[in-house]
Amino acid sequence: MADRDTLLKILDLARWAPSGDNTQPWRFEIVSDTHIAIHGHDTRDWCVYDFRGHASHIAHGALLETLRIAASGVGLAASWRLRDGTDDLAPIYDVTLAPAAQVAADPLLPYIESRSVQRRPMKTRPLTAEQKLALERAVGDQFVLQFFEPLARRRQVARLLWDSAYLRLSCREAFEVHRRVIEWGARFSDDKIPAQAVGVDAVTEKLMRWVMHSWERVAFFNKYLAGTIAPRVQLDVLPALGCAAHVLMKPVRVPSGFLDYVHAGLAMQRLWLAASAAGLHLQPEMTPVIFRWYARNRAPISADPRINVASERLAQQFEAVCGDSPDAPYAFFCRVGVAPVPASRSLRLKLETLLRSA
Repeated sequence: MADRDTLLKILDLARWAPSGDNTQPWRFEIVSDTHIAIHGHDTRDWCVYDFRGHASHIAHGALLETLRIAASGVGLAASWRLRDGTDDLAPIYDVTLAPAAQVAADPLLPYIESRSVQRRPMKTRPLTAEQKLALERAVGDQFVLQFFEPLARRRQVARLLWDSAYLRLSCREAFEVHRRVIEWGARFSDDKIPAQAVGVDAVTEKLMRWVMHSWERVAFFNKYLAGTIAPRVQLDVLPALGCAAHVLMKPVRVPSGFLDYVHAGLAMQRLWLAASAAGLHLQPEMTPVIFRWYARNRAPISADPRINVASERLAQQFEAVCGDSPDAPYAFFCRVGVAPVPASRSLRLKLETLLRSA
């Protein structure tokens, strides 16, 4: 049996799991000494990047895997199942904890809290065979990794991200999200992305803050002053070229339900932690994946039909870069490389804020 202090210790570490824009779509309930309930939610009602809740479901999986790893550090085996009667809108994951003599601390345990997002350019030193093998082993046999390493391939991805960023920065629905999730003037943030971690220089940050005061300002700058160019260069092109590789995680089977995205989150978190263990930093590059989810499900991203037409072109471009057909499933896209520890990062809500009463 684990006492409450042990369970709190596990949850205090598990809360460092990644989530889109640091939304932390979960709350914790300690049901008993052997039972923790994870109450999940999603942000699809206000976040254009959370298509059908998939991004949040991936985050749920990352949390469940982080909790399992954290529990291993105190000699507990953690297993989970979806509670009967709950669904993708408000899933409850029942986690059972049991002592097990054969449970050793997971080798990825030391990297849970230090793992972070590096949005600035990294070194272009190629991945070693050992690093690539560690990443491939981390995701298990239900996913495969496709690496984009040579400069010519990174240029292809840079062009993809350049085009993807134009959609992101000219879509009003995305603007509303950006305005909500960035904490301006901050180095750290408990529940948002601090502006200093966004990845632009100080001048561009100040300009972005002023422009993003209203959609009218954004539209004016985009139309008359090439307002998307500076952020696209700094946030997309230079980082895309400045890395060791881009990595696409593909499910072996096409997802058939939201739990498949939860399982993708388990693999994603192990990939990210394995990268940290291998001395690498990582930045998710999920926008083209998410826009492709919209396109391949014939779902509109925006009230602006031009954005929806462009998302179809972007999906085709992504598939051409990957050499895939339209029905190929994509789960997670990122870039990796060696880089300094970020000086600014997202933190997490305090555990007492994330705990709910039984």
